[in-house]
Parts: sequence; structure tokens; C-alpha cells
Amino acid sequence: MKLFFASDLHGCLPATEKTLRAFDESGCEHLVLLGDILNHGPRNPVPEGYNPPAVAELLNQYADRIIAVRGNCDSEVDQMLLSFPMMMDFAWVILESGQRLFVTHGHLYNASKRPPLKHGDMIAHGHTHIPVAELDGDQFVFNPGSVTFPRNGFAPSFGMLQDKQLSVMTFDGDEVVSTSIA
Repeated sequence: MKLFFASDLHGCLPATEKTLRAFDESGCEHLVLLGDILNHGPRNPVPEGYNPPAVAELLNQYADRIIAVRGNCDSEVDQMLLSFPMMMDFAWVILESGQRLFVTHGHLYNASKRPPLKHGDMIAHGHTHIPVAELDGDQFVFNPGSVTFPRNGFAPSFGMLQDKQLSVMTFDGDEVVSTSIA
């Protein structure tokens, strides 16, 4: 199973187009959106290329391949534009290895405030806009960073889970962080 992770699109059409091109090229089966999909939010500037209706229209073409959760900037009005569900605060994904992957945005659950997880389980979240892929205690913490508003000097990035490897990549193909889940 190959999963592609993106977070914090914030309604930016150029970032969404770049993300979907990378997804198409990746060969991943599913696109996991970790929230803050359409709205830029009150604490962020309006991104260049801000066009939530166009972002929704583009993402809707991938609806049957998307797993999405609600971010702190997402609302029921946003859901009205999207043809895939995104109002859940979290989702569980059972991987082929039997490991559980807890998918959330990061404002309710995150690396510091985890749900009950077993040894070897993973939590994937966005919200901080800072990439992470590491074993923390006996669970894996994964954050693909942000495609629109990266922080702490990082480039816009996305994440992948393939061949028991969690990786965060830039759109130029550079690996930012990586860890093995085996």
C-alpha cells in the first residue's frame, strides 16, 4: 500500500496543482488530506493563488481516492463544495502490516496529545506546518509539513508511506526527513 499525504493546502490553487501532479507521479493509491483544505484561516495571510472553489473542483476529481480529515480552518460550508467527506476530526487506517495509522489534523490530537496507541502504531497530522517522520517513544509521528505555508525555513512538502518507509519530500524531490516503520 502506498499512501500520499498532504496538509494545509489553505485554498491555494498553485500549491494544490503541484500536490496533485506529485500525487499522480507517485503511483500512490490514496491521497490523505490532513485538514485545512480550502480556507486560509484567520492567522494566515491570503495565499497567492487563493481560489477555494477551484481547489475544490480539482480535488473532487480525485474524490474516490481521498481520505480527508477536518482541520481547524475547515467548516461545513467548505464541505458543501467537496464531494468527499472531510468533517471527521480523525480517521483510522489499518495498514497491511497490521499497524494502525491514526490520521488527524493536529489541533485536537498530535505528537504531544495522542489518542490511545499501541506499540508500533502511527499518528499522522499536519497543523504545525513542520515536517516530522520519527519514532517517538514506541509510536511513529508523521507530519508532511505544509504545501502552502511551510514554517521554520522548510520548503513546501508532502509525505509518503511506501515500502514501510515514512518520508517527507519537497516538490523538487529532496527528502526532508524519513524513518522506517518496520
